[in-house]
Amino acid sequence: MSDIAEPVYQTEALIAEDIDAYLEQHQHKSMLRFITCGSVDDGKSTLIGRLLYDSKMIFEDQLAALEADSKRVGTQGQEIDFALLVDGLAAEREQGITIDVAYRFFTTEKRKFIVADTPGHEQYTRNMVTGASTADLAVILIDARKGVLTQTRRHSYLAQLVGIRHIVLAVNKMDLVDYDQVLFDAIVKDYAEFARGIGIKSFVPMPISGFKGDNITALSPNTPWYKGPTLIDYLETVEVDNSAAQAKPFRLPVQWVNRPNLDFRGFAGLIASGTVKPGDQIRVLPSGKTSTVSRIVTLDGDLDQAVASQSVTLCFDDEIDCSRGDVIATSASPAQVADQFEATVVWMSDEALKPGRAYWLKIGTQTVSATVQAPKYEINVNSLEQLAAKTLELNAIGVAEITTDKPVVFEPYGDNRTLGGFILIDKISNSTVAAGMLHFSLRRAQNVHWQAVDIGREAHAAQKGQRPAVLWFTGLSGSGKSTIANIVEKKLFAQGRHSFLLDGDNIRHGLNKDLGFTEADRIENIRRVGEVTKLMTDAGLIVITAFISPFRAERDMVRAMLPDGEFIEVFVDTPLAEAEKRDVKGLYKKARAGELKNFTGIDSPYEAPERPEIRIDTTKVTPEEAADLIVERILGVWSPDL
Repeated sequence: MSDIAEPVYQTEALIAEDIDAYLEQHQHKSMLRFITCGSVDDGKSTLIGRLLYDSKMIFEDQLAALEADSKRVGTQGQEIDFALLVDGLAAEREQGITIDVAYRFFTTEKRKFIVADTPGHEQYTRNMVTGASTADLAVILIDARKGVLTQTRRHSYLAQLVGIRHIVLAVNKMDLVDYDQVLFDAIVKDYAEFARGIGIKSFVPMPISGFKGDNITALSPNTPWYKGPTLIDYLETVEVDNSAAQAKPFRLPVQWVNRPNLDFRGFAGLIASGTVKPGDQIRVLPSGKTSTVSRIVTLDGDLDQAVASQSVTLCFDDEIDCSRGDVIATSASPAQVADQFEATVVWMSDEALKPGRAYWLKIGTQTVSATVQAPKYEINVNSLEQLAAKTLELNAIGVAEITTDKPVVFEPYGDNRTLGGFILIDKISNSTVAAGMLHFSLRRAQNVHWQAVDIGREAHAAQKGQRPAVLWFTGLSGSGKSTIANIVEKKLFAQGRHSFLLDGDNIRHGLNKDLGFTEADRIENIRRVGEVTKLMTDAGLIVITAFISPFRAERDMVRAMLPDGEFIEVFVDTPLAEAEKRDVKGLYKKARAGELKNFTGIDSPYEAPERPEIRIDTTKVTPEEAADLIVERILGVWSPDL
């Protein structure tokens, strides 16, 4: 029987005799969150299965089923395949992969545990980052037969990057190398050299066998040369300093506004750092409005004080504006607010980073639109070299500048995980494409302020007697965008309207002459045009644009720059075959011959609008008829929700 088994039986007796005493004892146990990571088939699931088995966190019926499954899958002799305890769905096992983070919960007499079992496959590095983001400790497994691999280095780098300070280097499968101390020492030396280079100050090496149980819950006679702790002993006793978060300035990202009746208004969320008491002076960010805490409300009643990691509802003395996404901070030491940052970005998508494309950035409870510039450099996890890079591919780690469309409340990741860590979300697919850590705000973001002017957009529009708008013509090359847009402007001019036409080819002769036709250049092309159209609508103009603008994300980016209803998407819907038949400029012919790269519709995609305000089928109407329809629409029945 293992050393851990006897206390478990004592626990079972206590549960039978006095459940209240057991619950009281269990409630005051400390919690350790840890992650198991490493390369493929290093034995992560087997190790966790062994921990659950040896800590008696499975029952007799489960054990019988486990033994039967082990025989079914062909385990030698009567040995149990502990990976079956924690591996994924049967279909995933048949494929030989685990494709998500499996969270497991177990307890010993001394501590409660949450362990994240993450896949070792390189394409699932994103899952490792997810598990590591909330972990206090990382168990990094190495197959003793293989030594330190690239994925070992990548996971170690990421663990250090997300702020994990306790590292266990578990050299697994020692039974398969005859418990060779020389081999173990060589692996530890190799890892130590790498660890020093990435800033890991210390780690605890252990020779183990998850399959055989060596040094998991009891020191193994097979490794008499090892004098360190067992894995479970270390997990039970490692000090996780939760007081550090409480010592920092108070921060509470607001999750929701709680107002069950007219007499109560509170602001709920999880305290990210610090402490708070009734009477404390607070500041709501980014608005900067101040007040005093009047109550700290919980389901169990009001508190005299609340600390980091508690979920509470705060009430204020004053009726000040505060909503989801705001951050409540101590008035004496508020968090920073900025809209431009330097950050480390871990790219997690099969589709590479598109510099200049707008993504959703989620940090704490805040969600804003953000663009990522071309990386300053990419980090080689093997050599730690800083490599030149124009983008970031799957699993790449780089440093880049990020700009948000509105101010973000933040702190450097090293000071506050909640307000320094973020994810990027693709606006079209709604999938998470990256995770990142903010370093600092860019100085120019603090020094450049918006200059107020006396004559605003409303005054400019009133002077011209019209409502500003952007008529955004999009469609394939040869669809007729420029022809129709030109006729529309002539008709508006004839009616005394103040307008301006921006044509794609003309813009590339001046403002955007430095841009090519790669996907990144196309994105930047539309971003610049969007900023110009915004300035022109501020002047009260009706702006007409004719750009292929092939990507929905960039059209949506321009739409988001403008007030609701001012962006009118005009889809000039012409089939590729028809556009190619016209081929006025001979571009399709060149593209088909391979003389013109990245040509929309041939070797570069066109994403048609899904819900355009106006759709023109040029196979059914002439350019003159199309222009009449558009002018009639915007001037005749120009509704606020257009």
